[in-house]
Amino acid sequence: MGWVWGLGRLCLSIIFIAGGWDAAASPGGRPAKAAALGLPQPELLVRANGAAMVVGGVALALGRWPRLAALLLAGLLAPTTLVGHAFWQETTPVGRAGQRTQFLKNLGLFGGLLLVAAHGKESIDA
Repeated sequence: MGWVWGLGRLCLSIIFIAGGWDAAASPGGRPAKAAALGLPQPELLVRANGAAMVVGGVALALGRWPRLAALLLAGLLAPTTLVGHAFWQETTPVGRAGQRTQFLKNLGLFGGLLLVAAHGKESIDA
């Protein structure tokens, strides 16, 4: 079942590679959210966060240092989720529902990353 483990890592990594690339190449409205927190150089932070997600995602997809890659991605995902999907701050029901869905999706990704960090290249049932 090693192929299942590899496929799972690949599927988990794709969102970080694609999303990280988008954030690094074209930050869009993300820096405004970071600036609202008073973070210095918000555009640079968003681009660096995106680039780090690409690196971590590629490492995870290739099975290179999967535990370290998963921990890196989990560490990047936590603040990204809290800043980017603060559903409790939304003023409309539609906005709140959309951000809540994204928040919960990221929570699921976080859980998957913790599983990889705990098991590395091993099978989950090993």
